[in-house]
Amino acid sequence: MTRTAAVLLAGGTGTRLYPASREDRPKQFLALGDDDRSLLRRTADRAGFADDLFVVTRDAYADRVRDEVPEATVLVEPEGKDTGPALAYAASRVADDAPDATMLCLPSDHVVGDGFRETAETAVDVAERTGALVTLGVEPDRPATGYGYVEPGADRGDHFEVAQFREKPDESEAERLLARDCLWNAGMFTWTPEAFLDAARAGPLAPVVSALETGGVADAFARADPVSVDYAVLERAGDVRVVPAGFDWDDVGAWDALERLLDGENAVLGDAATVDASGNVLASDDKHVSVVGANDLVVAAFDDRVLVVPKDDAQRVRELVAELREQGLF
Repeated sequence: MTRTAAVLLAGGTGTRLYPASREDRPKQFLALGDDDRSLLRRTADRAGFADDLFVVTRDAYADRVRDEVPEATVLVEPEGKDTGPALAYAASRVADDAPDATMLCLPSDHVVGDGFRETAETAVDVAERTGALVTLGVEPDRPATGYGYVEPGADRGDHFEVAQFREKPDESEAERLLARDCLWNAGMFTWTPEAFLDAARAGPLAPVVSALETGGVADAFARADPVSVDYAVLERAGDVRVVPAGFDWDDVGAWDALERLLDGENAVLGDAATVDASGNVLASDDKHVSVVGANDLVVAAFDDRVLVVPKDDAQRVRELVAELREQGLF
C-alpha cells in the first residue's frame, strides 16, 4: 500500500463569505450546512485514511488548528503567499518527515460528498506509479464561471492525461467547455514530494525551493511572490494527469452556494422567517432574520455586521472586503 501524507491548506480567509468569515474567523473554521463540524474538521475526517496528516496555516490560526485537528502536524507559513509557496513548503517537510509518502493536497474549506476516499486512493496510486502530478477533476453540473477547468486528453483507464488547463471562463466559454467534457479544477492534488519539487524548480517557485533546501523557511517565503500552485507548477509541468472525481463537490465560494447545500424555498442557515419571499439566502449566528416581499437576496448577519446583496452579485462581496480592509474594518 502506498503511504499517504494528507496536506490540508488552511491559511486563507474566505472573504466572499463575509461577515461570517472575517480576519479572526476564517471560512475553514465555520460550520456550514447541516453538519456541526467545522469545514476544517470535516476535511481532516475525510482524509482520516491517510498515514500522516499535515495542516499548512498562518501563525494567527495555528493554535486553533491544533485545537481542531490535534492529530495533525501544523506547518506555519511565515506569511501568506498563496498556494504555490505553501505547497512547496509542505513538500519539503513531507520529504523530510515521510520520505516514502505520496502527498494528497486538499483545501480545508470545501464541502465534499460520499465517494471521496475511492477517488483519492486512485489518484494517489496514479501519482505513485507514474511520477506525474495529478489533479482531481469534478464533473460540472452547470456552466460555472468561477472555476478553472481541466481539458482531459488521452484516456489511460483510471485517469486521463491533461491536455490543457483553462482559466475561469465567461458564460459562453463555460458552455463550450461543458460540451467538450471538461472538468472543474477543484484544487485537490496528489504527487510525490520529489515530483512536485522537481517541477517547481522550473518555474516561479525556483528560488523558494532553493531556499527550502537549505532549511530557510523564512528566507524561502521572503523570496516568494504570491502565486497559485496552478500557475506556478501545474500549467507548466510536462506530465500532469487528471482523475475524474466520483463524488459531489462545492467550494462554498460565496453565499449563493448555500442554495446548493440547503433545501427549501429559501436557503436558511440560522433562524429566519419569510413572507412572500423566495430564492433568498438567509444566514445568521444568534440573530433572527426576517424578509418580506423580496426575492433572490443574500442577507447575512453575524456579530455586529449585516450584509445585503443581490444573490447574482454574491461574488462581488470580495470588492466590499477589499474596501473594508483598506479602512481597517475587516
